[in-house]
Amino acid sequence: MNTMTLWNISLWEFAVLAAAALLVGFSKTAVSGANTVSLAIFAAVLPARASTGVLLPILIVGDVLAVLTYRRHAHWPTLWRLFPAVAAGVVVGTLFLVWADDAAVRTSIGAILLLMAGVTVWRRRRAEAEDDPDAVVTRAGRVKARSYGVLGGFTTMVANAGGPVMSMYLLSAGFRKLGFLGTSAFFFLIVNVSKVPFSVGLGLIDGRSLLLDAALAAFVVPGAVIGKWAVDRINQRLFEQLVIAATVVGGLQLLLR
Repeated sequence: MNTMTLWNISLWEFAVLAAAALLVGFSKTAVSGANTVSLAIFAAVLPARASTGVLLPILIVGDVLAVLTYRRHAHWPTLWRLFPAVAAGVVVGTLFLVWADDAAVRTSIGAILLLMAGVTVWRRRRAEAEDDPDAVVTRAGRVKARSYGVLGGFTTMVANAGGPVMSMYLLSAGFRKLGFLGTSAFFFLIVNVSKVPFSVGLGLIDGRSLLLDAALAAFVVPGAVIGKWAVDRINQRLFEQLVIAATVVGGLQLLLR
């Protein structure tokens, strides 16, 4: 029995999932947060809860490629500051998944993404008005790491949607393009791998999901290559605008589905 028969999906639906897997690769090496579109696609083609278990190994493949590409640009002090809060968020997200239905998950994550995008835009405009871009970096480093970390852990556990939340934190902390990508690459590789036991325990990852992952993983690689090519041609301001736009689109998709 082949993968498409096992999941009762058509060739067209498999092609859509393959395109979403390609977008995962692109988002990991170019525009972090864009994989919220992939999340929406997977949830539309597959059962909503099951889609998170299928998507997680695909994200891990993308994370490995991103780490190999940007490993020299990671900022480890930021990572160590975030991890304890993220761990707490993952635990809260796991408990939330025990009782929450698909509608509650979509509404919660969508609202959080839009809130984070709005807060980030407001804070950056305020810093520009004060003519003090480092003010945002200082405040984010001192005050916001824990709250963003908990939200990132929560959203990544319940819907693999932590990318936009952490993108908003790294942008608000003033990271430039390569530092942003290197730090987020290690962050999500570590966090996503740590989520695997929780997902297995919840029944979201099993032999059937891994079979579909094996068929889709190859499409992540060309997406990552395209992303690496594109990021060298995107200036910092456009990069930030694309990350924020991807976050808003992902949040709206979750709220309006």
